[in-house]
Amino acid sequence: MDDIPGGEEAFELAAKFCYGIAVDLTAGNISGLRCAAEYLEMTEDLEEGNLIFKAEAFLSYVVLSSWRDSIVVLKSCEKLSPWAENLQIVRRCSESIAWKACANPKGIRWSYTGRTAKISSPKWNDMKDSSPSRNQQVPPDWWFEDASILRIDHFVRVITAIKVKGMRFELVGASIMHYATKWLPGLISDTATPGDEASNCSLSNSSSSGGGSWKSGLHMVVTRTKDDNTSSLQAKEQRMIIESLVSIIPPQKDSVSCSFLLRLLRMAIMLKVAPALVTELEKRVGMQFEQATLADLLIPSYNKGETMYDVDLVQRLLEHFIVQEQTESSSPSRNSFSDKQHMGMGMGMGCILNAKARVARLVDSYLTEVSRDRNLSLTKFQVLAEALPESARTCDDGLYRAIDSYLKAHPTLSEHERKRLCRVMDCQKLSIDACLHAAQNERLPLRVVVQVLFAEQVKISNALASSSVKDVESESHAMVTNRKTLLEGTPQSFQEGWTAAKKDINTLKFELESVKAKYMELQNDLASLQKQFDKMLKQKHTSAWSSGWKKLSKLGRTTHLVENQDDSPKIPDSLEQNRKTTRRWRNSIS
Repeated sequence: MDDIPGGEEAFELAAKFCYGIAVDLTAGNISGLRCAAEYLEMTEDLEEGNLIFKAEAFLSYVVLSSWRDSIVVLKSCEKLSPWAENLQIVRRCSESIAWKACANPKGIRWSYTGRTAKISSPKWNDMKDSSPSRNQQVPPDWWFEDASILRIDHFVRVITAIKVKGMRFELVGASIMHYATKWLPGLISDTATPGDEASNCSLSNSSSSGGGSWKSGLHMVVTRTKDDNTSSLQAKEQRMIIESLVSIIPPQKDSVSCSFLLRLLRMAIMLKVAPALVTELEKRVGMQFEQATLADLLIPSYNKGETMYDVDLVQRLLEHFIVQEQTESSSPSRNSFSDKQHMGMGMGMGCILNAKARVARLVDSYLTEVSRDRNLSLTKFQVLAEALPESARTCDDGLYRAIDSYLKAHPTLSEHERKRLCRVMDCQKLSIDACLHAAQNERLPLRVVVQVLFAEQVKISNALASSSVKDVESESHAMVTNRKTLLEGTPQSFQEGWTAAKKDINTLKFELESVKAKYMELQNDLASLQKQFDKMLKQKHTSAWSSGWKKLSKLGRTTHLVENQDDSPKIPDSLEQNRKTTRRWRNSIS
């Protein structure tokens, strides 16, 4: 009887039961004993209270009412396929675990295993094989570690039952990520222990830039290729785990993190998972592509491509993101949901624009990193740079940095190719610093340098044209009203500069007031002089006789002065000057 389920231990227990020897039923041996009793056909037709009846009673009333026993029995069923599946032991244990995971832990008394302190809270792990107290707060992820010890097919059954019972998709996704980090050691290098070869060969090592990371990624490719050629058991198990986990990830957007999806995608490509599941993973990454990081996007080219990194994969991810954004912006149902969630369509569109801006910055950083690869073609660079719409980038400094890095790594480009490369950049969107750098960049074509200088000149002209007095007064008024808000949001250096500028403004205001006062004094002096001049003009209205006698008297005085000039003593120069001055003034008045 080599094919008896449960092996020698189960057959020995069944034989003891037949001879009336007491048999101790436990969670560790009940599944094998139940399958052996079915194999030996120990039914009620032969005798009442046979082994099948007692094993079923123990399963129903003892095992399924305990959390720990349900986990242990389901774990022991891994060696009893297909007997345990046909006898519904796997289904009943999975549903029992799912029901207890979804129920309120405070209202149920059962034991639990509790493994490491990294996932669950320390208080929960300190109490093993006991139930939580009433005053103790149970973490929502208390069942993650126990469920993660199951085999992948049984874990899928448990997660499927949990999803049917209505558990939150965030918890379901978190449990899947916990299971993946435990059974896929190459998924996250941060949790790897020293000396673990699988962890040391982690794919995450290739996420950093540089030649060393590429060598480690290449070593991983060679190693995994050998494993695939020899039908390695470990590679098959990891491939099956990835395919199973992808199939049970909740469809909601934020059920799992984008970083987890990208690392899972990296391993899926490396282990040559089914293309349909790889495409599904790519679509899931595209749904939340704005959450990705540069380190997660630097996926080596495992398919013996020409480039160091898989640029085509990033291009597909970007296309999925654009399709997803267009679907969300055009779908009325999604728009109405966004209205409810964000309290207004404006905020929803703002989130979409912010997502595109984040993706644009991410793509520019990725282009800067992969542009150092000399095998990267100009067409791939240009297609990836132009994949996003123009509205996604408000500033092209990151794109200019990537273009400059590509020109450094490819000095043999022709003039036509350099012009074609620079065509993806909008010179109008460059900052002042980028314009200054581009104006002195010898690697850029002369036409592009002229465009940069012209764009800079246009910016300066527009700034000067818009700086009229009215605009300055309105801007200064708005700045004064919001001064407190602006100062709170600026660093200390800017606040000190604002204080110094305020002192200068006050000094200029004081000088302006003094100039205004002097101007008013001059106005008053001018008015008084004008009045005196008007009074002098009135003296002209006299008779002709008086004017004639005045002329004769003047003539007589002049003759008398000429005759007596030699005989009279010399008059001082000051008096003579006064007389001449007076005469001139009187002549001018007459």
